[in-house]
Amino acid sequence: MTFQTPRPGILPAQSIETLIATGAITSDTPFDADQVQPASLDLRLSDRAWRVRASFLPGQRKVEERIADVAMHAIDITGAGVVLEKGCVYIARLQERLSLPKGLIARANPKSSTGRVDVFVRLLTDRGASFDDVDEGYDGPLYLEIAPQTFSILVRPGTRLNQLRLKAGEPPKLETRSVGVDLQGGEIVGFRGRRHAGVVDLDHIDGHDPRDFWEPLSLRRGELLLDPGEFYILASSDDVEIPVDQAAEMTPIDPSVGEFRVHYAGFFDPGFGTDEAHGAGSKGVLEVRTHDTPFLLEHRQIVARLVYEPLTERPSRLYGESGSHYQSQGLKLSKHFRPW
Repeated sequence: MTFQTPRPGILPAQSIETLIATGAITSDTPFDADQVQPASLDLRLSDRAWRVRASFLPGQRKVEERIADVAMHAIDITGAGVVLEKGCVYIARLQERLSLPKGLIARANPKSSTGRVDVFVRLLTDRGASFDDVDEGYDGPLYLEIAPQTFSILVRPGTRLNQLRLKAGEPPKLETRSVGVDLQGGEIVGFRGRRHAGVVDLDHIDGHDPRDFWEPLSLRRGELLLDPGEFYILASSDDVEIPVDQAAEMTPIDPSVGEFRVHYAGFFDPGFGTDEAHGAGSKGVLEVRTHDTPFLLEHRQIVARLVYEPLTERPSRLYGESGSHYQSQGLKLSKHFRPW
């Protein structure tokens, strides 16, 4: 079967719902009512996971065949859930399964809330040659590599850590915009994660005191020094707007621009930051982790790129129309924390 679309592009919500209705996307349990986003599908943890001693790509093998070589122990995440410790690597099977028709590929990214608590996640498929990318015609289960970096996290079956975007054909890159960092937005210009904080319950919204997990940052001499191995939340210097017939992905920094990584969670849905979706003035929140060398950031310094692509058609709903924690955001921590 070939999936028919009006033009090459990213599939909107109504097309994703068609794939679910026709069995191209299935799940162990019924889909949640809010699982389909304007241009992506949230993926959910199942009850099966493993603590592994190393990350891996399956190559020519199935994921669970490869897990047998690196697993330290299996994990049951039923009931009240389980704590995944920072500094450890886990593989979890997801509830969703794909049977992609001809003409469709998929790409995964962490959800915004996942990136903002410094949890590094990557999608795995059987016989997959790369992380996060799903080839045309893939028929099989989905797995997630989970590596908490700053905070240990509590997860359960159904916890959503990443999202899937589906593409038909080869959509053109409509525009690439440079993203600068805002270091003059107010008395607090960013936050740095505390090294010895408690556990973040990823299903407990507004349930954590941010002072227990974050240190506020102020500017000195017009610049911010990033320390190696630390994790920062910063904001973009300019507003971000995603037209209603487009979607965007924020790509990692070019190493020639700086020795740090920006934005684990890269998907921006149609309507983000637009007047039509009541989101004018929205900033892009940047998750920043330095590498081995201290680095000085200046106001409006370019730290990332935002790449725009078309949708196959206008989505049936826009980002934030049903409520969002991040529409009209400025400098903002993840939804798990109460306001500063």
